[in-house]
Amino acid sequence: MIGVSKLYCGTVEPSDVMRYGRRSKDLPSRLLQFSEDKKPVIAWNMTRACNLACAHCYASATRGPADDELSRSEAVSLVESLTDYGVPVILFSGGEPLLHPHLTELAALAVKRGARAVLSTNGLLLDQDKAEALRDIGLSYVGISLDGLGPSHDKMRGRKGAFKGALAAVRTAGQAGLKVGLRLTLTKSNQADLDGIFKLMIEENIPRVCFYHLVDQGLNPDLAGERLSLQETRAVIDLIAEKTRKLHQSGFPAEVLTVDNQADGPYLYLKLLKEGKTQAAGKVLELLKLNGGSSSGHGIAAISWNGLVHPDQFWRTVVLGSVRESGFKEIWHNPRNDLLMALKDKCRHLKGRCRLCRFLTVCGGGLRARASLLTGDLWAPDPACYLTDEEIGLN
Repeated sequence: MIGVSKLYCGTVEPSDVMRYGRRSKDLPSRLLQFSEDKKPVIAWNMTRACNLACAHCYASATRGPADDELSRSEAVSLVESLTDYGVPVILFSGGEPLLHPHLTELAALAVKRGARAVLSTNGLLLDQDKAEALRDIGLSYVGISLDGLGPSHDKMRGRKGAFKGALAAVRTAGQAGLKVGLRLTLTKSNQADLDGIFKLMIEENIPRVCFYHLVDQGLNPDLAGERLSLQETRAVIDLIAEKTRKLHQSGFPAEVLTVDNQADGPYLYLKLLKEGKTQAAGKVLELLKLNGGSSSGHGIAAISWNGLVHPDQFWRTVVLGSVRESGFKEIWHNPRNDLLMALKDKCRHLKGRCRLCRFLTVCGGGLRARASLLTGDLWAPDPACYLTDEEIGLN
């Protein structure tokens, strides 16, 4: 994740310790070196069942649960093993996690055992009783998916009225005292809605938004045309940065983040330099170095409904092991898994312009899942990197 509000507006935010405080300033220059002490954030797609049919679903969700989903006892054992290992956050996702019969119980167990529990949902099933139950067990955050305003959201989600339902969930969560935020995947269809999204945040007092760059995992082939061009991506990041700055100047310090394109970090650094804010840019570069860039395979892990472990939630074609066969810790630190070990020290394996880029240690080569899916080579440059050769130091 790239904290636009943090980097571009200099705010102090609750997630700072996760994003910048887990790497010592005394690390050697190879800032992507794997540390045995670093525990990954877990994205757990706990069920494949979903009440929507979203065109951009990376999990290829189905109407009902998969036949091989973890049983209740297996799910309890998984949460216990993850918390024993010391993971800081478990993100309960799906499919639609509110369809899982034991969501509240499992989230409560995670919190009781010292992890932060957060929820990613389409919101349509989040009524007052459920919201209050999740609040009472100590859920830290609810991220509600919103892929545009009105018709844009409904079209992407495959159901008329989905936007109204998601907005109702935002209000329900807020009224229950849950911290709530928006999750939006950037596409050609919703780029014109971004101004309205920021207005909606003010109107509904929404303190957080995450803008996800589109990833092709599980993507409906008809949606390939929804990918923003590199130039469109630059324009969208410019807009997000400007809207974030205006929010903060107006006294509404929302947390604004982008996800799944590490080029956003260097781009904000360069943007500050162009604006003559040299000191602020220098601080941003130091924070980006501490963050270390893409965290697939070392700072984040994904676990599917059937217990399969992946380097991140978008790279489901790569299986590192199964929690039905081994403990997560053993899978995550398996020295015989060459791919996993390589992902923990990517700099020496990346090819092309990534390997030569002056921002390599602050970007980490972007999203390997995207490179693999679109080029067939997991070490190829991320096709979504929109920085020019001149910007990355090749000219």
